[in-house]
Amino acid sequence: MSVLDNWNQWKDFLGDRLQQAQSEGMNENVINDVAYQVGEYLAQQVEPKNEQERVLAELWKVADEQEQHAIANMMVKLVQNEG
Repeated sequence: MSVLDNWNQWKDFLGDRLQQAQSEGMNENVINDVAYQVGEYLAQQVEPKNEQERVLAELWKVADEQEQHAIANMMVKLVQNEG
């Protein structure tokens, strides 16, 4: 089973990667840029596996680049607040 199959597992996975990046000294701007790149990759290459991912994919499709960065930044905040 992939971490993308379950929303909570996906958030836990992202939270773990975020903590790892922060512990290695990656600054917030770099983390947010990586989050945007991951979002762009997922939107173009990965079929959503659950309802939450489908909503994010639909939002990503209709957003301009600035809004996509905002979505990525909000995902970072979401996993920060839950970690």
